[in-house]
Amino acid sequence: MAGSSPEASRTSSQEPGLRLRDLSETDLLARIVPLFRSAPGVLVGPGDDAAVVASGHSVVATTDSMVRGRDWRDDWSSGADVGRKVVAQNLADVAAMGAVPTALLVSFAADPDTEVAWVLDVTGGLAAAAGEAEVAVVGGDLSSAPAGVVVVSVTALGDLQGRSPVLRSGARVGDVVAVCGSLGFSGGGLALYAAGTPVPPSSPAGGVPAANNASPAGAGLGEREERDAAVATLMWAHRTAGRPPRRAGVAAADAGASALIDVSDGLVRDAGRIAAASGVSVALSGQLLREGFAAGPLTLALGEEEAMRQVLSGGEEHSLVGCFPRPAWERLRAAAPAPGEPGWRRIGEVVSRADGEGVLVTVDGQVPSVTGWDHFAG
Repeated sequence: MAGSSPEASRTSSQEPGLRLRDLSETDLLARIVPLFRSAPGVLVGPGDDAAVVASGHSVVATTDSMVRGRDWRDDWSSGADVGRKVVAQNLADVAAMGAVPTALLVSFAADPDTEVAWVLDVTGGLAAAAGEAEVAVVGGDLSSAPAGVVVVSVTALGDLQGRSPVLRSGARVGDVVAVCGSLGFSGGGLALYAAGTPVPPSSPAGGVPAANNASPAGAGLGEREERDAAVATLMWAHRTAGRPPRRAGVAAADAGASALIDVSDGLVRDAGRIAAASGVSVALSGQLLREGFAAGPLTLALGEEEAMRQVLSGGEEHSLVGCFPRPAWERLRAAAPAPGEPGWRRIGEVVSRADGEGVLVTVDGQVPSVTGWDHFAG
């Protein structure tokens, strides 16, 4: 399955039928800890009461949790998908502060009847994603949970390396608003799963989107094959959170970004958070969003109307939205993106918000009819 790692495929076949209740905590840790790599700066890794990570600068800390049945479904996602997704969520938050990730802490609470092979599959995906980001897993916690409950949580630490953090509250009138990464892919994948769309058996690039996130993984094929590749791309993005541009936050901070946020709950909602914190409004261009983000896999798989809806409201994308004074935007455009990561694309501008107006985000001057995801309000 796309997103699975060699480590995951090896661990998932070990000791079939073995359950967490069959092992002690020590036994389980003996299986999990060797899958994680160390990294420079880790002075004390897993095994003590707490890890010790060297840092001579300000430390960024963030955490995200995933709950079975709420944040993933076992009939859609492999354990490795879950592990990759929870790492991606946390690394995007670190990037959105303009920091470099340094260490991860993993907590796992599970029904004792959970299969050990599945836990190791999660660990394999988590370890693979951490390894790709060159960040160490330095410890965490294990706990039992009521029947059927499984929760995977990651806390990420990052280093600003002398930079000032890029906050949501720094956007100013006249700033360029831009995105690095995709929009709507994960939400589009969720819509396909919810509609009962079968996962295409294969795609030329394993469901991994092209670097610019606008071209289908099956570009150049026949119409049916292109749509299948687009569907596979979106479904893969939902299962794993894709490949967020984890190094783009540092580049944006160095260029002089005034505000950054990762797209966890949808473009409209998250851009609105910048607007609310900064006392401004964000004016988005429908044309730029259609041409740069809705075109390609989203339109091929979902049609134009639903593609645009997902661009505006689809969550769990973990791309970055940034606001840039004009000189900073020109510096960023002139710089080459990190290898394997997409460049920044303009989607609008920051405009003034009259006193008393509650409009935070507009698209072509109109308040959008979609807002995004809220964990409790829906």
